[in-house]
Amino acid sequence: MKYNKESQRDLVDLSKLILANKTAKLAIEDQLSQLKKVIVFHEWKYSILNDPVISDFEYDQLFKKLEALEAENPDLLTADSPTQRVSNDLTNDFPTVDHLVPMLSLANSYNAEDLKDFDIQIKKLLLLPEASEIEYTVEPKFDGGGISVIFENDMLVRGATRGNGVAGEEMTKNAKAINSIPLKANFSEEGIRKVELRGEVVIRKDVFNKMNEERAREGLALYANPRNTATGGLRLKDPKEVAKRGLVAFIYQIGYAEDKDGKSVLQNFETHHEGIELLDKLKFNVPVKERKLCKNIDEVIDFCLGWQEKRDNYIYEIDGMVVKVNSLEFQAKCGATSHHPRWAIAFKFRAKQATTKLLNVEYQVGKIGSITPVAKVEPVALAGVTVSSISLHNEEFITSKDLRIGDTVLVERAGDVIPYIVKSMPDLRDGSEQVIDFPKVCPSCSTELVKSEKEAAWRCTNYHCDAQVMQRMIHHVSKDAMNIDGFGKSYIERFHQLGWLKTIADIYRLDYKKIAGLEGFGERSATNLKKAIDLAKNNTLQRLLYSLTIHHLGKKVSSLLAAEIKHVAELKNWTTEKFVDIKDVGPVVAENVIAFFEKEENLQLLEELESLGVNVKQTEDDLPKMVSEDAPLFGKTILFTGTLQTMSRKEAQAKAVAAGAKNISAVSSNLNILVVGEKAGSKLKKAQALGTVQVMTEEDFQKIASS
Repeated sequence: MKYNKESQRDLVDLSKLILANKTAKLAIEDQLSQLKKVIVFHEWKYSILNDPVISDFEYDQLFKKLEALEAENPDLLTADSPTQRVSNDLTNDFPTVDHLVPMLSLANSYNAEDLKDFDIQIKKLLLLPEASEIEYTVEPKFDGGGISVIFENDMLVRGATRGNGVAGEEMTKNAKAINSIPLKANFSEEGIRKVELRGEVVIRKDVFNKMNEERAREGLALYANPRNTATGGLRLKDPKEVAKRGLVAFIYQIGYAEDKDGKSVLQNFETHHEGIELLDKLKFNVPVKERKLCKNIDEVIDFCLGWQEKRDNYIYEIDGMVVKVNSLEFQAKCGATSHHPRWAIAFKFRAKQATTKLLNVEYQVGKIGSITPVAKVEPVALAGVTVSSISLHNEEFITSKDLRIGDTVLVERAGDVIPYIVKSMPDLRDGSEQVIDFPKVCPSCSTELVKSEKEAAWRCTNYHCDAQVMQRMIHHVSKDAMNIDGFGKSYIERFHQLGWLKTIADIYRLDYKKIAGLEGFGERSATNLKKAIDLAKNNTLQRLLYSLTIHHLGKKVSSLLAAEIKHVAELKNWTTEKFVDIKDVGPVVAENVIAFFEKEENLQLLEELESLGVNVKQTEDDLPKMVSEDAPLFGKTILFTGTLQTMSRKEAQAKAVAAGAKNISAVSSNLNILVVGEKAGSKLKKAQALGTVQVMTEEDFQKIASS
């Protein structure tokens, strides 16, 4: 039951009696019961209501008393005890588990007109007159990490991340470490034996700021933003570290519920609002003041626009509001697509903008010599993060925006993610601003820059440019290339600075004893790095080719080439004609590969890699998989567009290949099938205009590919 004022006073009084040691004469079972009861109450007051009634020290004293009693009486320890929130066991991996019911995404709206269109669509689906009024619930769209939690026989038995919506990563120990998720909830009193709840894990803004202040004092890297810190916290291997992050879980929906006979009991509720009220009664953290039951779409619009104006003053990061048809009967009639429920929509707040000063422009050198200008601006808080660096893409971007050093510029985060300079403000110039002169020589090696007529980027052509060498090594070890686990950018930069890495080959002759002696490493870290590098030596030829950073040679063409040769050195004898004879290999990439293999130093590099044990030969995995002519999509060409909800683009393309199809990159007369996700744009229009392309939904594709 939910605490009323009287029961809250009683629990506060009981807490004082326990702290004063005035309950010590009670039976051990009674002392344990009282301690658990008051601790759960204080966790609720602190974590959910943000209204503690005792000090942190007093809470710690109560907790220590409970720990001591349980240590003395281990046979009385129960799974729902607050002491069982944080496990001492580290989690080595996070197995994938299926959700009981898919966690679908939401369609988006951005203004009042979008919401009115949504309301009209709902009435059409329900066959209701346009003048009728639909009751909606509106609640915050928290900007954190999605989770599902399952309770069975009143006990929390599983927690999982949202994942791809159909399956997520199991993280039960970490879910138990979040105080706002009860370890036990009396669902059985409501006739519910098993229930799956949906929620979002977030961090309060003030808690996040304090965490970063502490990290700054300790000289540690600062967390980027509350959202990433919350989602990252869900996947920490040590539940103790999860508990330290101050994560808070908001539960916003009952996704599935069954009784003792395994029958669904969701029909026992008439509305979504009733379900949230039940969760509130069972002491889950649900939006209370932030939620509203609206009698029509006009009330919805007013409530959403009101929150848009006050979002900055809210203690959590939110990027919109979620609008849901309140009636569960109506929800069922509206149904869902494979991507989103038709009865709900997200009202996204407008992109956050701020003004700041453009202080300077720095120039970064990429792995193929591309020069990218980066604006350094006065640090400005924007949509939950502090922005001080913004990519300016290329010289044409700077010119088109008429940007000058010293300008006041308008900055926004597109989709609350990527910082972007919208425009400069010439009217605010005082004459001290400086025109940005794009460099004529490489900022790293002073080689004269060149620009192809077909490209927007200026490029350094010195293959031995120190900055390029470093970027090529970073690419070589990356996940898509040689996939050397744990060997990231920071290691490359540090080892390069120490003089240990001068070429890619040096990666495979590192001195692990020296690495073990470095500050922040040790024997274990060095051993793990050695294992990862040794494992990478056995990679496919496709991975090796892609890791060499040959301009325009992507993963797909690397795969095509690897299937045609037995040894990497064979490519030094190939002509342009031989390359372009392979379907999907064009003359530009052919010329670039030929140029690479014409250089003696590159051939020496490959010989070095082979002598160091790196595989340079074709493997079984390099050969194309034979697909039966009976495969459901055999011989078809396919293209995916828009945002997919149940799988990533890579997963979809792999599934298409397994079903016999070939992925292509553009809409043309050669395309057979276009699979459309959310926000499908010009590709869909082109396909429809052709009239020969079969357009499928993601759900249609899944059914056919799985048949």
